[in-house]
This record gives sequence, C-alpha cells and structure tokens, in this order.
Amino acid sequence: MRTLLIRWETVHRYGEAWISHHRLRYRMFVERQGWSVPHYQGMEYDEFDTPAATYILVVDEHDQALGTARLIPTTRPYMVKSLWPNLVEGLLPHSDAVWEASRFGCDRTLSAGGRRRVIGQLIQACQEFGLANGISSYLGVMPSWIFKNVIAAHGCPVRPVGAKLPLQGHDIGAAYIGVSSAILELVRQQTGIPRALHESPSPVEPVPSALSPHLAGDAPSESAEGLACSPDLDGLVGVG
Repeated sequence: MRTLLIRWETVHRYGEAWISHHRLRYRMFVERQGWSVPHYQGMEYDEFDTPAATYILVVDEHDQALGTARLIPTTRPYMVKSLWPNLVEGLLPHSDAVWEASRFGCDRTLSAGGRRRVIGQLIQACQEFGLANGISSYLGVMPSWIFKNVIAAHGCPVRPVGAKLPLQGHDIGAAYIGVSSAILELVRQQTGIPRALHESPSPVEPVPSALSPHLAGDAPSESAEGLACSPDLDGLVGVG
C-alpha cells in the first residue's frame, strides 16, 4: 500500500491508479451513496476535475485505488463556493493558504483495519502536502460526526463555519481543518507512519487564470454532492 500525489501534468506516470480512482469514486458516490453526479462507463467525475486540482490516492500493489482525496485552491472555482455557499457564514475563502478538500473516501470492501489505515494515510498525506504548499487550512463539508470522530480524532483541529444541513439522516456542515507541523506530528502519532506520501510533495505552480472556469464546462453541475457516509468509513464523501 502506498500513497500517491497526482496532478494533471503527472497523470501519465500513474495511468492505472488514475483510472482506478475514478472507478472508486463511481462505486462510492454513485453506486453506494446513490448521488446524481456526472459519470461515464463506471467512472465518476465533475466540473472541478481541472488542472487546478491535486489528487492524493492510496493504492494497492496493483495500483488499484483504495482511497482518494481531491485538493483545490480556493483561488480557483471550487465545490463549496459553487454548490454549497449557504453552509459558510461570512465571506467564502479566496486564498492560496486555504484549499478545499473533496472526493474524500475509501473502498468499503476493505477490512475495518484496512479502512482505518487508508483514511489515516489520506489525512496524513493532506497534512504533508499542505505544509509543502503553504496551506494553513482545508475547507471541508461532511457529516458532523465524521469531523469529530475521524478528522479531529486523528489530531486535526476542526472549526465549524456555518449552519448544518440535514441530508440522508446526517447533519452536514462546513468546517476548516487546520494544517501545521504540530498537527502533522499529532497525526503521525495516530497513524504510526513516518511519512505517508510515496514521494516528497513539491510546491504547486500557480495555475494561470485563463485556464479556469470553463475547462470542464460541459460537465453538468451536481444538484448535490455525495456527502453522506456510512459508519464503517466506506466513503467519507465530500470533505469540502
């Protein structure tokens, strides 16, 4: 099991892992959660899958995705601003120091221990990536109990920023998740992993403004993000 960091310019190095992660997203969000989101031939995608996005994937020895997270700077179009602005009280973030984390989840066919390990690696990898890129916090949207029992339980401070929305039996809310070297050490204590990412993360080059908002313009907007999650951590859907 290893944790990969993939950007559009490096996708050619990780072909199978990249395709597998879109299939995993389909199983989590379309098949399992039943959300109406764009998909094609068993692969889920949306309008926020652009060159501005960075992906953290946990894969097995055959490069099959076991867990996934998508990170997008809030200086680019992002899901919360486009689809869930009512969940954030006050101004929505627009800063290189604040990124959105979404499409966060793991394969429900794993054992309970396997799911915990995958989720731990994703959380730690997000901290490692954040430190390498000057990120002070992630903006996430998910059920409140996941913020408390999963994210905060791994040592990450969580600061709610708005009202909650009842959705599929869960109270969904937005919150900032802190990033710092001290937080990373707390996460490491929980995971027991010295370093999660297979390769050291390098800073992301800014995306030219001309690239954004129409790169995926033909992808239909989601009426709702797949934000519900089963208690067995099968798909911590929509951290952001």
